Amino acid sequence: MPTSTADAVWRGDLRSGEGTMSADSGAFERLAFTFATRFGDDDGTDPEELIGAAHAGCFSMALSNELDEAGYTPEEVATNAEVTVEDGGIVRVALTARAAVPDADADAFDEIAREAKENCPVSRALAGVEITLDATLN
Repeated sequence: MPTSTADAVWRGDLRSGEGTMSADSGAFERLAFTFATRFGDDDGTDPEELIGAAHAGCFSMALSNELDEAGYTPEEVATNAEVTVEDGGIVRVALTARAAVPDADADAFDEIAREAKENCPVSRALAGVEITLDATLN
């Protein structure tokens, strides 16, 4: 697997400063973030939102792969990741997934979804964080 790289620059102090984040792939460049976008109500992104996006994407791909390996053909896997920060750290990620998989057995789907959550590389990277999963077969 190739190495992925991203950069961040922060200018100024924590409360009044501002920063940008960029992906070397070009997927996003100079994505702005501030104290208010991270801890307040201002529009914009923050590192935890990007972790959530990464986790949702990783899980969706992992579940699709696990389903395929079990002989099912997923039409769509849509995942939301809610990242909770408390006491200065990420304490929980709640994954909510909906999958359209024709002819899938519900019990098999539940087991495959649990395995995908455990095997997703982002889940592994967040091993010290509580990760919950609500996966529904449509």
